[in-house]
Amino acid sequence: MDFSTQLSALTERIRAAAASKTPLRIRGGGSKDFYGHATVGETLETRAFSGIVSYEPSELVVTAMAGTPLDELEAALAAQGQYLPFEPPRFGTTGQSTVGGMVAAGLSGPARATVGSVRDHVLGVKMINGRAEILQFGGQVIKNVAGYDVSRVMVGAMGTLGLLVEVSLKVMPLPTAEATLVWQVAQAEALAQLHRWGGQPLPINASCWVKDTTDRGKELLFVRLRGAAAAVEAACGRMLGDMPAGAHGSRMDPAQAVPDWRLCRDLKLPFFTQPVSSDAVLWRLSVAQTAPVLDLPYDMFIEWHGAQRWLWAPLAAATQIQQVAAQAGGHASIFIANNAHETCQPQVFDRFTPLQSPLDRIHRQLKSEFDPAGIFNPGRLYQGL
Repeated sequence: MDFSTQLSALTERIRAAAASKTPLRIRGGGSKDFYGHATVGETLETRAFSGIVSYEPSELVVTAMAGTPLDELEAALAAQGQYLPFEPPRFGTTGQSTVGGMVAAGLSGPARATVGSVRDHVLGVKMINGRAEILQFGGQVIKNVAGYDVSRVMVGAMGTLGLLVEVSLKVMPLPTAEATLVWQVAQAEALAQLHRWGGQPLPINASCWVKDTTDRGKELLFVRLRGAAAAVEAACGRMLGDMPAGAHGSRMDPAQAVPDWRLCRDLKLPFFTQPVSSDAVLWRLSVAQTAPVLDLPYDMFIEWHGAQRWLWAPLAAATQIQQVAAQAGGHASIFIANNAHETCQPQVFDRFTPLQSPLDRIHRQLKSEFDPAGIFNPGRLYQGL
């Protein structure tokens, strides 16, 4: 069956579902089934829509169908010395993550605070809305947006607004040099130093701080540098000598650092795979980058120069965690419940901090416009959405 025939069959199925108000569960590779609330309805698979539609390395733009395996896309980019700088995480098995799932979930890796998020790299999308209409937003050039950028609204929408068919992305050349530095330093000092470095012309690409329970509880700050070789080398010397007395620093062997950053990207470091107790869930806190040490009695894993913080805590601590996150200029969400990577748990609690007005009103209006019958992934993000 060719692409046009498949697309026609898909639109007819969506039209019938809208007429009967039958819920549809949009699913690519299923690697993020654990994320968000459980969905109901007939499964609408996207894996059949696979392949790179167009790729212009000289223009730094690639267009791929939503069901394209992320590994396949990144292999094609690497062959041309390019990559997705926001480092989308992979969950599940090899080849399971798809381009559509990457955009729908809107998750970014360690470099997000420096290079931007998935949303910042989406140039355009082709999608099918809840009226079974094939719509196209944005385009395949970087300067193409006038007015409201609808294509980027699809990023992080978790399939609640429509079915992605194609995605156009801005890509970047691979960095010519990379180095990772590590210091043994307390959390407060690490955050303060990251803030100071943030105002300096340094090629800092990513950072993370963790209390390493596998190494006698050492508190460690890791900083990855990327860019021109001369800039990276100069920054290494400068930063190793620019820490408080007693904060021992060193340069990591790339053979260890490179795979460790991949594990960080995919949440496979020991911190993420060893919950502190059987009733603990993994919380993801998004706060102001300049927020100080949070007043919470849990060990944390800190990324994005302080803007993203992870912790394991029971559901009973939800109110406390959400209040502390709000005081720090952000919000908290449950990323993994009961360490379940395979499927969402029943919706017995709010995984995401409830939206306040006017954001709640805007979300509901968007849902009503794109999916008036409410058939796409109902309740995946919020009650009634």
